[in-house]
Amino acid sequence: MHLDITIQTQRFDPGAEEQRLADLAANAGALVAFVGRVRGHDGPVALAALHLEHYPVVTENEIARIAHEAAERWPLLGCRVIHRVGRLEPSEPIVLVVIAALHRKAAFAACEFLMDYLKTEAPFWKRELFADGKQHWVEAKVTDSDACQRWETPALDIE
Repeated sequence: MHLDITIQTQRFDPGAEEQRLADLAANAGALVAFVGRVRGHDGPVALAALHLEHYPVVTENEIARIAHEAAERWPLLGCRVIHRVGRLEPSEPIVLVVIAALHRKAAFAACEFLMDYLKTEAPFWKRELFADGKQHWVEAKVTDSDACQRWETPALDIE
């Protein structure tokens, strides 16, 4: 399996990244991509920016661990993950996960698996900066932890 993980501050082009993985996994019958974006309004006051921090190397290693676990569960041909750090403005892309597999069900499942675990296991710290000058650290959501629980059972036979 081709695995490529990047943590970066600069914006990325989701279409170009998807094409890059498609070229590397030419035999893939399915490519599934997820792009997460910074929300601008998630409450009464507009979000001015989101600031993400991480521990270099530790973060990449944890994402690689999660991707390798996905590859053990489903027959994947490739995985591309980009996660941004630093200051991000509303509507900017924050994360990209692209999965290449022979068949769609494996690609969809692996992409969802990676996103669920990125939300709960990857060591990122998010601070919301609001238009009124206030800020706060984003806490883990119970719904994200609940989403991961469904992956605790062995993978179904998905080709």
